[in-house]
Amino acid sequence: MQQLAPLSLPPARVFAELVSPPFGTRGRENEPPGVAAGGIPGSLLSPPGRELHVSGSAELSASPDRAKVTVRLGSRKGEAGAARSSVARRLDYVAQTARQLGAVSEDNVIVTRNFSRIDNAYKMEAEVCITFSDFGKMQDVCNFLVEKLDSSVIISLPHFYHTVETVDALRRRVCLAAVGSAQQKAQEVCRLFGQSLGKPLLIKEEEVKEWEGHLENQTASSSDSQSLQQRLQSATLYASSRIFAVFEIKGEKKRKRAALMNAD
Repeated sequence: MQQLAPLSLPPARVFAELVSPPFGTRGRENEPPGVAAGGIPGSLLSPPGRELHVSGSAELSASPDRAKVTVRLGSRKGEAGAARSSVARRLDYVAQTARQLGAVSEDNVIVTRNFSRIDNAYKMEAEVCITFSDFGKMQDVCNFLVEKLDSSVIISLPHFYHTVETVDALRRRVCLAAVGSAQQKAQEVCRLFGQSLGKPLLIKEEEVKEWEGHLENQTASSSDSQSLQQRLQSATLYASSRIFAVFEIKGEKKRKRAALMNAD
């Protein structure tokens, strides 16, 4: 029987193809963190995270915390000394009343004097500017001076205003209130869809407005005809803030891992 010769097979060939790693994965071990194969940042290749964009707004007000009252008095005499002494006695009385009855410090009592000669007489004029932080005591002082000095003094209507500290505090409070409104809104949205709210990624104050008095009262009558309460209301400072915020929505994996740990 004739023996068959072994078959000669052609040389084997191996085909290989290098496939780029999925988007967002790291390539070689020496690649820096966050860089995919080919030197492309992973943050540019990976899809954006789950985010929630919301807005929030708030409006707050602050009543004036200071009031300034000016007491004017004067005297016109034929002799200079008589004019000065007449005004000096009433000046001391006004300042003493402000300190004792109004609990006003020396720094909050400013006195200005003006002495002049008109024809054959001497004229002495003075003003006492008193700053109050207690409006009830301010009324007590003004009423007392009118009662004791009558028409020999002229007391101006109080000018209400805010200190710098009060205005800054109002601006901070209204901004924080707007942020809190946005956070509460984001929490309720996540709760509605069974999600968990993460950390804020961006908070931006987009609009801030400030005004005095109610908007509908801007065309009210002149301040001279307003009552004390109306003047306080007109001097009340209002501020509004609108912010834009971006919050992270926690991923499903984190929530599932937390559930498994709680189950164990």
